[in-house]
Amino acid sequence: MTTAHTDTQSSTTAILDREVAIVPSYLSGQWVTPDNPTRIAEVADASTGEIVARVSTDGLDIGAAVAYARDVGQKNLRALTLHERALKLKEIALYLGEHKQELYEIAYKSGATNRDNGVDIDGGISTLFTYSSKGRRELPNSDVIIDGPTEVLSQDSSFQGTHIYTPLPGVAVQINAFNFPVWGMLEKFAPSFIAGVPSVVKPATPTGYITQACVRLMVESGILPEGSIQLISGSARDLLDHLDYRDHVAFTGSATTAATLRAHDNVQHAGLRFSAEADSVNAAILGEDATPDTPEFDAYVKTLFSELTSKAGQKCTAVRRAIVPAGLIDDVASALADRITAKIVVGDPRDEKTTMGPVVSVEQRDDVAAAVDKLIAAGGTVRLGGTEEFDGAFFAPTILTFDNADADAVHDTEAFGPVVSIIGYTDTADAIRLAARGQGSLVASVITHDPALANQFAMGIAAHHGRLHFLDRDDARTSTGHGSPLPHLIHGGPGRAGGGEELGGIRGVKHYMQRTAIQGTPDHLTAITGQWHRGAAVNRVTRADVTAGTGVHPFRKDLATLRIGDQFASDLRKVSLEEILEFAEKTGDTFYAHVDEEAAMANPFFPRRVAHGYLLVSWAAGLFVEPQPGPVLANYGLENLRFITPVTYDDSIRVELTAKRITPRVTDDYGEVCWDAVLYNQNDEIVASYDVLTLAEKVDTLYKK
Repeated sequence: MTTAHTDTQSSTTAILDREVAIVPSYLSGQWVTPDNPTRIAEVADASTGEIVARVSTDGLDIGAAVAYARDVGQKNLRALTLHERALKLKEIALYLGEHKQELYEIAYKSGATNRDNGVDIDGGISTLFTYSSKGRRELPNSDVIIDGPTEVLSQDSSFQGTHIYTPLPGVAVQINAFNFPVWGMLEKFAPSFIAGVPSVVKPATPTGYITQACVRLMVESGILPEGSIQLISGSARDLLDHLDYRDHVAFTGSATTAATLRAHDNVQHAGLRFSAEADSVNAAILGEDATPDTPEFDAYVKTLFSELTSKAGQKCTAVRRAIVPAGLIDDVASALADRITAKIVVGDPRDEKTTMGPVVSVEQRDDVAAAVDKLIAAGGTVRLGGTEEFDGAFFAPTILTFDNADADAVHDTEAFGPVVSIIGYTDTADAIRLAARGQGSLVASVITHDPALANQFAMGIAAHHGRLHFLDRDDARTSTGHGSPLPHLIHGGPGRAGGGEELGGIRGVKHYMQRTAIQGTPDHLTAITGQWHRGAAVNRVTRADVTAGTGVHPFRKDLATLRIGDQFASDLRKVSLEEILEFAEKTGDTFYAHVDEEAAMANPFFPRRVAHGYLLVSWAAGLFVEPQPGPVLANYGLENLRFITPVTYDDSIRVELTAKRITPRVTDDYGEVCWDAVLYNQNDEIVASYDVLTLAEKVDTLYKK
């Protein structure tokens, strides 16, 4: 490990510079800065000590900003559907991608290298893309999300119930940490924006100027509805005073600050929703099978190296405890030290030779040094680095080893910088015990090629962690790594890690929505959800109506004319034994219930030989289909298929097909239609039920009626 430095003016000279502008806030639709502030925080370049930003919120009206979000932001977001909001995230992601180099240049001042910026800036943009895609693919194009199936609450189905998610009526407040000024904001903004809840962003002061630059780009793009995002640049001590049960606070930072905020009167008594992602002494465990001659050992060392040096170790997910077989402590420490020495040059990120920058500030460097001193006092042996001081906020990559794996400081002290402690375990049960001593963590990695060991670790430590990352030779090249939360999966953890969850795909969207049970008639539920419920009013046509010209088959309607509840009811079709046997012969499905009368009758489910379920579904398609070219472009699947009453020969079947859900695509000339399909027999007993999925034109231009 070597060092590189860039010559610049000294921090003493820089502190005397009072010409640096105050970082503006974006509140109530305009950029504002305090008039004649008395409390000003100054932020220095992490590498040079030069003052790069001055921060103050003296006199800013935070209460008015909250009211503006609840009024203007809510109104403008509610005017958009879930899909329309999701599409705007894609547009913002594209815009930020075009301007990301501007953010890179600014972020160098915080000590971030190009690799660090890739994690933070590119990672945040990628999160927007992911949420945009999942929102349009997995959510309805409405303002309501239905949760679970309908519950029939009366014998005649006139009283039913279901659950819905609707947007919280308040504001999503972000209180973010300094280490991810872009990703930390965007990973919270994306799901809350899709949910329809405006954000008030409060970044950490040391890197808030980077967040401000990103918010300015978002605002200047003209893509976002007014009021959907606001920014507080600096302290916001009275922010929680203006919030109540309508709002949601997502905090990322220290456990101490989280505890203080959680104790606020509005959290305790006004129903303010509060989630935290806090300190975490994460572990990486080397399985007993991963000896130095295996690919897993190499993958383990690379994991420790990456987590130690990425963002100079300033990640809430970084590995703090390396838990390895006791006999391999020296092997791991030596291999890791060799890799760091060969690859790491500590210096100013603007120097092309630099591969690891400083921590964010001199104060943060001092905090890391104090934590390392505490670990050394608890028995840690310095194998590389230590508390050697550089000019600026630089801190050397540091490896500590411990003879006593149960030293309390190892499991309690988070050195929030490029520091890892290596401890040994005696067997797998001991490794599980040591991992659990973290008292709740965001993530643990387990490096093993033994599936039985992987299962043992999962069952032993899953409840202590928000995420488990399993690594071996088969996924080493494709894994996104120990320390990379993905928007598809939850990010958070129990215990000291805060007890909250973020991200998680659509789960993250639902964090910013209220789930409500609704009860009423099928017509009530249909009107509220925008999805037809069985028993609600229908616009019914039959084949005779279509033939006589007195009714229009729903398949002849484009999305501009199709309505929820449009229904086609077929005639009866009689089932013959010959057709059942022919289907069995041609498909090869000669299951005894279809071809052996005696065996079928011995089965408690069947009266005698019965028709194949898939034969009935095929006939149903023939009964409801409108064969001529028209607005329906394709059938792309079935969902929720259930066979309920067996059909034997000489029975008859009919089908009712009802437009259940209509989802126009925002960016295409077509959309999806979900049809409720029910097969009945001659006694009006339900034979089968399922959803038919079709693609249909928004406006019939390909085939005119």
